[in-house]
Amino acid sequence: MTLAGLKSGEKAIISKVKGRGAFRKRIIEMGFVVGKQVIVVKNAPLKDPIEYNIMGYEVSLRRSEASLIEVHDDSTKINSGEYSISLQLEESLNISKIKRTNVINVALVGNPNCGKTTLFNHASNSHEKVGNYGGITVDAKKAVFKYKDYKINIVDLPGTYSLTTYTPEELYVRDHIINETPDIVLNVLDSTNLERNLYLTTQIIDMDIKVIIALNFWDEFLNTGDSFDYKTLGRMIGIPMLPLIASKGKGLNDIFDEIITAFEDKDPIIRHVHINYGRRIERAIKTIQTRINKEGNESITSKIAPRFLAIKLLEQDEKETERISDCVNEEEIRSVALKESKIISKLRNENPETIFTDAKYGFIEGALKETYKKSRIKEKISKSRSIDKVITGKLLSYPVFLLAMWIMFQTTFLLGNYPMAWIQGLVDLSGELLSKFLPEGMLRDMIVDGILGGVGGVIVFLPNILILFFFITLMEATGYMARVAFIVDKLMHKIGLHGKSFVPMLMGFGCNVPAIMATRTIESKADRIKTMLIIPFMSCSARYPVYILIISAFSTAIREPCSSVFICWGLFWPESWPGQ
Repeated sequence: MTLAGLKSGEKAIISKVKGRGAFRKRIIEMGFVVGKQVIVVKNAPLKDPIEYNIMGYEVSLRRSEASLIEVHDDSTKINSGEYSISLQLEESLNISKIKRTNVINVALVGNPNCGKTTLFNHASNSHEKVGNYGGITVDAKKAVFKYKDYKINIVDLPGTYSLTTYTPEELYVRDHIINETPDIVLNVLDSTNLERNLYLTTQIIDMDIKVIIALNFWDEFLNTGDSFDYKTLGRMIGIPMLPLIASKGKGLNDIFDEIITAFEDKDPIIRHVHINYGRRIERAIKTIQTRINKEGNESITSKIAPRFLAIKLLEQDEKETERISDCVNEEEIRSVALKESKIISKLRNENPETIFTDAKYGFIEGALKETYKKSRIKEKISKSRSIDKVITGKLLSYPVFLLAMWIMFQTTFLLGNYPMAWIQGLVDLSGELLSKFLPEGMLRDMIVDGILGGVGGVIVFLPNILILFFFITLMEATGYMARVAFIVDKLMHKIGLHGKSFVPMLMGFGCNVPAIMATRTIESKADRIKTMLIIPFMSCSARYPVYILIISAFSTAIREPCSSVFICWGLFWPESWPGQ
């Protein structure tokens, strides 16, 4: 529980101080340190702020600040008014030191396909779905496990390339880091693609949080013959870097040992560094940062680094522009940020976001020049690349695609006919048996025709759905689904959609519900909405009974009027009757 959850007169022992930067330093200097006991003296009339007594003196905290201090409840209530002298207060509490909390909150962050979920599965003995295209983890997976004397709460966040607001995943990851304030962020990198993966790391650096980097696919990196002095790079950027082979679980113990060391503030490497964006931009950042750090804005600055917020405001990030609405000088910050953003855009003739992106890649390139050396050995073409040349090439890409779709649907409906017939026979047999044993009446009609007939009419299509989803899962696991999105992208653009829209639309043949959920992998909000509106027009197997019912009803209604028309025609105009 947190300090904000205590009632007047209750006492507790501090187990963890969350938050960051100047706020955390100030709160610790005031005496709110691990192991100290604290009393809630009283709440203000409007419930904010709250007065506490710690180490014999009174101090007031806002509820938002108190919520960042975790405590162990000591259930004993006292009347703080009885203690006017600090010494008597200390003695009455029987203050005794306790160990730091043994709970560590870890957030897994990284690019899609970097191996986060594989690491998560090995660490927590879970069996989460692993995919090889962006957006497979569309929400956070949580697990709790013990390592040595610590309980580790690990959260597998969605794969994301950056912390902008282009996709729901990017926004989700950013909000989780800011709002949940994990003790450690474990940034998982694909060692075979360092430059691209380090871009996300540079954004995390701006957030001024504790980070550890796991260099996944280390065995594949070693096979390339390249050399990488990750220890030197780690010291340069103030982030420990450790090799990992997540698929085999190699290196996990070293990583969790490092997590404990970082949590206990015993790693000398960990420190906050600033990426230099140039003199004019740095001056703009400092100008905005000064306004953000104004007294009264602690509810914001205690959770998010003012420098990160200043950078996002220069980029005119909608989410962070909205976030500063809690600042006491909101209008001033907005005005200054907009003014500085326009000046920088005019000077560089570029969008501020593009300027920051270029600067980050420049920082990455410079850091890798000093620590990374590419092998002179000619790179071997992997099996995956060789297959890609065939299935995404000009000549065979569409024939292979059409063949795959034909095999999938043919197997679904031809192979599915056998279990469908068995299920239908079982439903009919059950209906006949129940009709014999149950007397005629409303109850028999409800059970036989209503419940059994209704459920049977739906489950009879279950084999088709299962077979279809088996093929879709197979294509996802092999990576062909991502290639399909690449192949059909131009065709999908003809109807105003993205290539990724094909994947959920294909799933719509199995079931519309997971298909609509799968649209979260599409970056553009407009494309997501269009795809969601189109998916209901994809005929899933469960609709076939409805189609049959409607067709039979309408065919009867059409046939009868037509018969009447022909009869009238023959009576009144026999000379023109067909066949005469």
